Amino acid sequence: MFSILLFFFLALISEIIGTIGGFGSSVFFVPVAEFFFDFKTVLMLTAIFHDFSNTSKLILFRKHIDYKLLLLFGIPSTIFVILGAYLSSYLHYKYNELILGIFLILFSSFVFLKPDFRLPISKFSSIAGGSTAGFLAGLIGTGGAIRGMSLSAFNLEKNIFIATSAAIDFFVDISRTVVYLRNGYYQPSHLLYIPFLLVVAFTGSWIGKKLLVKISQENFRKIVLALLFLIGITMIVKVLRPV
Repeated sequence: MFSILLFFFLALISEIIGTIGGFGSSVFFVPVAEFFFDFKTVLMLTAIFHDFSNTSKLILFRKHIDYKLLLLFGIPSTIFVILGAYLSSYLHYKYNELILGIFLILFSSFVFLKPDFRLPISKFSSIAGGSTAGFLAGLIGTGGAIRGMSLSAFNLEKNIFIATSAAIDFFVDISRTVVYLRNGYYQPSHLLYIPFLLVVAFTGSWIGKKLLVKISQENFRKIVLALLFLIGITMIVKVLRPV
């Protein structure tokens, strides 16, 4: 009983941090869930949790969506998440997380040291970022770090950042949920977790939005970079730790 309560508490913390950071809870939720469940169950629960999470953010931040960026980033994300989700039945390269972790550390450090760095919102950068984030979301359960990295480089206003990220992720997670169901990842026991994940997702998003009001745009960018750095370290430790 204690382990289940701990799981939902950590899921709530993941959702609050993911809302403030603007790249979703999966980057924290996946490592946490892996302490409690097998990998395929983690993928299924993450997809369900994110469906609720994205819905709550769209309700709370719907007025701030950048629809042009949503299309440029979201369409390739949705296409490639389906490919990654199908491949998850056959492949699980843990060293993908190691490479991603190193990249996130280098990127966040660079942008922190070079605060004037800006990535233009071009078709190429949006499509490339969306494709990579979608593929990783389907394959290893989380692509929010790549999406957060790409969107942070665009230096979007914080509400636009969160709203657009959630809108992109909404279609990504609906797509991979369907694929995971077809792959047989869903188990009847998962039904017990769904109402609690729904409550946690909406509560965490609401708390995150309340906290976000107190954060300036400059500090928001620093928080995103700090979280990306910590995510990178977490991924490296997770891969290299003794089994």
